[in-house]
Amino acid sequence: MTMNLIRDPWIPVLLRDGRLELLGLRALFAQSHELRDLTTRPLERVAVMRLLVCITQAALDGPADETDWETCEARIQPKVDAYLTSWEPQFELFGDDRRFLQVPGLEPGNVDDDGNAATKLDLAMATGNNATLFDNAAGSERVMSPVRSAMNLLTFQCFAPGGRIGIARWNGTATAGNGSSKHAPCTPSSMVHALILGESLLQTIHRNLLTREMVADVYDGRWGQPVWEQHPQNAGDNAAIANTSSTYLGRLVPVSRAIRLMADGSSVILANGLEYPIFPTYREATATIITRKDELALLSASPGRSLWRQLGAVTVVHRAKADVVCGPLALRHTTESGRTSLWVGALLTDKAKILDIVESTYALPSGMFEDFGRLAYEAGISHAMQRELSLMQAVKTYASSLKVDTPAYDRARRDFWTFCEQHLTALFELAANPELTVDLSGSAWGKAVREASLHAFESACPTQTPRQIEAYARAVPKLTAASRNSTSTPLAHA
Repeated sequence: MTMNLIRDPWIPVLLRDGRLELLGLRALFAQSHELRDLTTRPLERVAVMRLLVCITQAALDGPADETDWETCEARIQPKVDAYLTSWEPQFELFGDDRRFLQVPGLEPGNVDDDGNAATKLDLAMATGNNATLFDNAAGSERVMSPVRSAMNLLTFQCFAPGGRIGIARWNGTATAGNGSSKHAPCTPSSMVHALILGESLLQTIHRNLLTREMVADVYDGRWGQPVWEQHPQNAGDNAAIANTSSTYLGRLVPVSRAIRLMADGSSVILANGLEYPIFPTYREATATIITRKDELALLSASPGRSLWRQLGAVTVVHRAKADVVCGPLALRHTTESGRTSLWVGALLTDKAKILDIVESTYALPSGMFEDFGRLAYEAGISHAMQRELSLMQAVKTYASSLKVDTPAYDRARRDFWTFCEQHLTALFELAANPELTVDLSGSAWGKAVREASLHAFESACPTQTPRQIEAYARAVPKLTAASRNSTSTPLAHA
């Protein structure tokens, strides 16, 4: 079986006319100015974008600085086409020679080892210890097509969760870790990833490039080479390992697991690969850094907390080397006017267990990338959080009146934030027009939040009996107290 990721189609894309198509890397770049977007799953989007950015930056050997970035979009397609021609042999998925993102000379740890099911590389499939969250066909033997195998391989190398793992032999030497593995680079702390979306896939790639100047600031100039240019040949290949694990280009397409695909698509050899330093030693370009308990930390996604509530942290722009607390590094390219489309997503884990995969896309006003507009947005979030507290007090009072041991907190909270999310346009309007925070309760967002709290309260606290009606009447003042105490915010008087 043969498959080359440059020549053969495997990446799903959306055409201008709405049709879906699979394209290889050469065709994708050649048509990127006419393609609307990728049509991948959330984790695949991050992995594929890392690959496309890595190829582009290697082909350009830059851009050098912001001025070079502003003019380099027109050079991407011809430069990448020549680059892919030069490195085409390194993108073979099968065969006896070099394989893409697969460790050379990898063999099972013992002769009786049948390997892992190929579905193990698909984080959405229930195989082994993988969660059944996204898959109802667990237990059946499934064969992966070359197209699916290519996508799974790339995504798994970026997002594989840590935990117990088999031991294989890499050119005669046992793989590292003694049967234990750490998170792949994109997984630690359930980190939130963010990508800027353009009007075409070419523009999306361009908007997410870092300049050499940025890399010098953030990564001490460790530009590096893509892994296919300097692939580690064994566990003692220190120069290649350092390039792959500790440089900007080397880390974009990682080899966090030692993998060899079987041509029949049913099984793989899977063991621990290279170890990748994580934050604070190294930050991913798409991650957001925040301050938590007076320490720097990765912005994490969490169950029950929608991504839009964290956009205030994500949209902090890195302007200088001292700006450690900031969102994705490529946000420096945001425009001063108009809206920026931002994709945000994350893999939620609890140690080695996958909890959920989340994603959202937002059209953000330019004010979100300026201090005053972002503060107005965060004031709107704070206003909603105050309303949530009042809602919880009202639900508690209702339950106490009825002597109910378990108030419907979860239902009320879920309904409240779901209703609020339906009015995000009004929240973004605060960032575009910060003067609206003079009277948050009277703004469109304030009215939507008030309506959300009432809707959630009525949903969680029914009035079908006289006792329920009496409990409702006692609880309502707790709900309405928030509107009397939040007519304006400190921001309005700053």
